[in-house]
Amino acid sequence: MVSNFFNTLYLRYRSSGASAVFSPRKPRHPLLRLLVGLVGLALLAVLLVFGVVIGLAMLGAGLAMRLLPRRPRAAPARRRGALDGEFRVVDRPLLR
Repeated sequence: MVSNFFNTLYLRYRSSGASAVFSPRKPRHPLLRLLVGLVGLALLAVLLVFGVVIGLAMLGAGLAMRLLPRRPRAAPARRRGALDGEFRVVDRPLLR
């Protein structure tokens, strides 16, 4: 019953003409077909070059951040292994 419902919906979709909107066909004229193919290849090449340029820019920025010297931070005058803080002694009955 469910498959019959979806089969009916699919047949209505195919017969309504809306399916032609989402599945474009190749043009029949040979020169127009060649032009559409070349436009597609040009778009693919532009996207590829754009991606490579963005990737190289990201790699260059990361390399520059790693190689450029950073400003030295003021080292705190503390002993290693010592913790600074305020402490409070808790009575034993409060730990339950």
